[in-house]
Amino acid sequence: MTLDKVVMTKGGNCDYGVAIIGGGPAGSTAGTLLKRYNPDLQVVILEREIFPRDHIGESLLPPISPILQEMGCWDKIEAADFPVKLGATYRWGKSPELWDFDFFPVVQFKDEPRPAKYAGQRLATAFQVDRSIYDKILLNHAEECGCVVRQGTKVAKVHKVGDRVTALELADGEAVVARHYIDASGNSGILRRAMNVECDYHPALKNIAIWDYWQNAEWAVKIGVGGTRIQVRTVPFGWIWFIPMGPTRTSVGLVVPADYYAKSGMRPAELYLHALKQEPTLASLLENATCEDNLKTTKDWSFLASRHAGENWFLIGECAGFADPILSAGVTMAHIAGQQVAYTINEIEHGGDDNWLKEQFELRQSQRINTHIRFGDYWYTANAQLKDLKEFTSGLARSSGLELTPDKAWDWISRGGFIDEELRIGIGGFGLASIKESHYYLTDIAFDSILEKCNVFRLNLSGASTKERASYINGRVGKTKCYQRDGKVLPIRGVFELLVGILEHESKLRNIVDVINYCAQQNTNNPDFMRNVLPQITQGLEAMVRDGWVEGSYDPAEPLAKVSSGFVGFHPNTDATAGGRT
Repeated sequence: MTLDKVVMTKGGNCDYGVAIIGGGPAGSTAGTLLKRYNPDLQVVILEREIFPRDHIGESLLPPISPILQEMGCWDKIEAADFPVKLGATYRWGKSPELWDFDFFPVVQFKDEPRPAKYAGQRLATAFQVDRSIYDKILLNHAEECGCVVRQGTKVAKVHKVGDRVTALELADGEAVVARHYIDASGNSGILRRAMNVECDYHPALKNIAIWDYWQNAEWAVKIGVGGTRIQVRTVPFGWIWFIPMGPTRTSVGLVVPADYYAKSGMRPAELYLHALKQEPTLASLLENATCEDNLKTTKDWSFLASRHAGENWFLIGECAGFADPILSAGVTMAHIAGQQVAYTINEIEHGGDDNWLKEQFELRQSQRINTHIRFGDYWYTANAQLKDLKEFTSGLARSSGLELTPDKAWDWISRGGFIDEELRIGIGGFGLASIKESHYYLTDIAFDSILEKCNVFRLNLSGASTKERASYINGRVGKTKCYQRDGKVLPIRGVFELLVGILEHESKLRNIVDVINYCAQQNTNNPDFMRNVLPQITQGLEAMVRDGWVEGSYDPAEPLAKVSSGFVGFHPNTDATAGGRT
């Protein structure tokens, strides 16, 4: 069949069920999970580069690990001897003192030989990865799972009829035809551009990144066997990342506003070295290290695509939107998008409602990216250490509608809601308890403990509508009942299903606690309940109060409770020596 005939064909035979442009984490995740849940589906991944190749985005978050386990490659990543990431050490916020955010209590982290299994304490940790190695492992794994992987293959043109992609024309003139197309091409946005998808760029948050790699740098801190934290340090005009990616290789980068770089009069290499001189602790870690002298730059402009799916195509990863790297969320969002697009296409292949599935996919993508952009705004505007960027941070605050007085900041943060359909309780990857603790390091937001002031809780669903939202479980897309009101959502699943069920019959705190204790006794052998529901009850109830689904009040005849939020994660840096070194 000639290319002209392929382009004009709306139906007919296809070479593949799914064609994926890009073999990074988003594309590899999508391909692997498509083959896992639908082995007969023919999937091709078209990657322009030949791996290995370097890429920034080396700091991962814990939500990636269960996806790697689902893909069947967590053990391969663990065997690569990447550092175990327990969190990050920051100089950021209202004080020049160092502070940490840990995923797991460092004092409880036990020495264990590596490679380890995805179990116990490793359920809570993440990795710091050399992307040249990490991405190659993922792409090779996708190929082992049955994907056709074609490296060094450039998509030169996208052929389309209306909103339908009809073929991908490769650089050598070959046509690749599929039923479904996925753009995972990163900032190239090959399909996104071809389908004329507009992007909403943040009016103020336009940064650039400058980075290089170093051999044999010291680690700032060593925790257990192979564990450490990334280092994030504010300098007056931006911030520096320091990410050990393996036993000998470290990524060190600088993020600054594009306008500041333009006005500085310095070349990237000059500005990079100038920044390192501003941070003597990190400079000392590089004293005996060797720079690879392959300095690179890229623009980090936060944006969101106006569409994420069309008649037979999807956008995932960075081509769909980008949030500033301060929260280390880029690769996490790429993996999640890859997972959810695989589930979505699998459900379509099983005869699911095409329009509803794409609507839900777009909704999740937009909310996820917007949330991280929004919380990134808060982090920048709250950082008093950016002394040369007062105009930048104040302009960012104005464009975001963010006022950093304590009451106004809390109101701005909470406006988007603390509960989403994926049962996360918090904002931008931070749990509600962590956000409450962040005021010690960011801004002086006052956090009263609602659960320690109230002892009567009444469910309030007045004026709420119900709608089915997608639930992504075991390769399929199910439907979960949710209440919606004033832009907030309450999914009736997990901890919220339990709390709604209790609050429909009980309102006094002591009775609520009795029912919870009874449920815990009945579910001692239910690992999902004990791991994912019971520990979330306190935060879940508080989030329901803060989002207006529950009204709290005080009855002097009833006892109050002392509430423990458990491990929060924010704390002053306690590494042994002045440089943060152990």
